[in-house]
Amino acid sequence: MRGLISPKGEQFGYLIGNNLFTMDDEPSGRLEGDFIVDLAGNTVWRVVGDGVYSLNGMETIGFLSAERPDDQDY
Repeated sequence: MRGLISPKGEQFGYLIGNNLFTMDDEPSGRLEGDFIVDLAGNTVWRVVGDGVYSLNGMETIGFLSAERPDDQDY
């Protein structure tokens, strides 16, 4: 699992495999290559390394955290 973290440091989603979920555990899209697409397959954001950006690159959406086990209780 990887967290999707805003520029302010707040987690607002997470990836399990290539599937993107909201913090309410609702599916919201998936990672396809260098892009995040919504459930309908529309390109939403660009991914460069661990950074997540708007499609035109003018806005930083956030970043993907390091991989961590998703079976631990915190």
